[in-house]
Amino acid sequence: MDDIHIRRGYLPGAIGRVAELHAAYYTENWSFGVYFEARTATELAAFMSRYDDSRDGFWTATVHGRVEGSITLDGQHAREQGAELRWFIASEKLRGRGVGDALLGEAVRFAVEQDYPSVFLWSFAGLQAANALCQRHGFVMTEERIGSHWGIKLNEQRFELLL
Repeated sequence: MDDIHIRRGYLPGAIGRVAELHAAYYTENWSFGVYFEARTATELAAFMSRYDDSRDGFWTATVHGRVEGSITLDGQHAREQGAELRWFIASEKLRGRGVGDALLGEAVRFAVEQDYPSVFLWSFAGLQAANALCQRHGFVMTEERIGSHWGIKLNEQRFELLL
């Protein structure tokens, strides 16, 4: 991972690039579309607009300054509902190189440091690599339901890590 740098905090262009990474991957592999890309961009922009460095986390993995992966930890309601992981992705060039593990590790470490009671994320059946990575970090599936949160009907899964 010598050429890969993981850093916390905002980078110019990161919102658009993270939305692009999500749109490209999920359109190609899951037939998502404009609804998903627009929702990703809108919700990520709203999160970053209210971002509080003492409560939230935004990590990017960059190669030569270009964002190639990300994860966020939304701590806005962490004390009552747990901190929420979102926008967790690595580009094709970074998959299988330990970047997802490193990003998830950073987010979990931050949640522990903040003394949050738990961390959760919504995923869906079929994302084997991401879901297995979360389970290796101690997350367990706590809920499963058919839903259309991402614009198409899927078997949505909630994973949680008690801290």
